[in-house]
Amino acid sequence: MTLPENLERVLPEIGCDLFDVLVIRTDFSDDEAWEAVVGELHRPWGPGGEFAAAVQLVDASAWSGATADEVLAALVDEDLIVVFVADRGTMKSPARALLALSTVWEDVSGLDPVYYQELIESPEPREFRATPAAVHGVQADLALGNVDFAEYARAAAAEPDQVLRPI
Repeated sequence: MTLPENLERVLPEIGCDLFDVLVIRTDFSDDEAWEAVVGELHRPWGPGGEFAAAVQLVDASAWSGATADEVLAALVDEDLIVVFVADRGTMKSPARALLALSTVWEDVSGLDPVYYQELIESPEPREFRATPAAVHGVQADLALGNVDFAEYARAAAAEPDQVLRPI
């Protein structure tokens, strides 16, 4: 996708807080759905709602139609573990499920099968879907190392609609 000259895909610098959630909007077809997502993202979270929501939103038309690969290619923050994308699936989903993308996912297609057959046959998951209410917990657990990305991906895959909800 070629962008017009006056548009740039620029990401904000995420603050020092590892608990800030980065959400990039790539679908602009339903403003009402987007507002519902934003409202949910800004709600306090945690078992009793005791934590304030820290969210960095990228809501710029330059990101319209960006693929997961394009989003990941634009990331420059080495400390960022996961990025959430509000894509077409988000806007169409009754749960408004965001696409969670691992920033540490590795392409295994070029590995030597003699040494890496198991990894090639079962690569780590790169993505899963999560409700806006679940993303803060995902971010916190990944930042603290309590849970890894693959565990969350498996939990989402086990759900009937394959969407992770707050645990």
